Amino acid sequence: MSMRPARRAGGEVLRGIVELALLRPGGMERFSGTREGFLASLAALFLFLLAGDVLQAPWGGTALTVLSLLLRGVVGLLAPPVLSEAMARAWGRQALWLRYATAFNWTRWAMIAVAMAVQWGIGLFIGAGMQPRQAVLLGLAAIGIYGAVLDWFVARTGLRLSGWQAVVLVLVVDIGSGLLILLPGILSGTPMGLGA
Repeated sequence: MSMRPARRAGGEVLRGIVELALLRPGGMERFSGTREGFLASLAALFLFLLAGDVLQAPWGGTALTVLSLLLRGVVGLLAPPVLSEAMARAWGRQALWLRYATAFNWTRWAMIAVAMAVQWGIGLFIGAGMQPRQAVLLGLAAIGIYGAVLDWFVARTGLRLSGWQAVVLVLVVDIGSGLLILLPGILSGTPMGLGA
């Protein structure tokens, strides 16, 4: 079997990411609404997450601390699809959910690219004389606003929601995911659920 179909699929995903990142609705059509497509998008994010956790792991810390970091990452990875699927089902959009969830996962890569560009921009602002704290806050605000707009656009386009429904979905997914990630730390009385 030729590698062309795999390359073609990879090219479609990349074009879909770019189009959605530019808020072009046609990008949604470049993603498959299949279980395999969703699992591929999840696997790519999981590998990125695993690499990030390995690089950031406090190797002087305990195995429990490293495991806590990994579990928190997995919860952060799985919470958005679980929460969004529940919302899609409640609104009668479950038939559209797989394509939406696949696109949502792949657009996390666009967010990584935006974060890198913003980091470069922060350096430019500091070099131009802006206070580092102000530059970082401005950069974080830019990432947060763009991320919310991108998630809203992907939800509205992928699930064919009204603007307000898309806002509700983004809030439920973001707040719900954040609470699920932070809840063990809150319950244990340790920040972020990590050991001392």
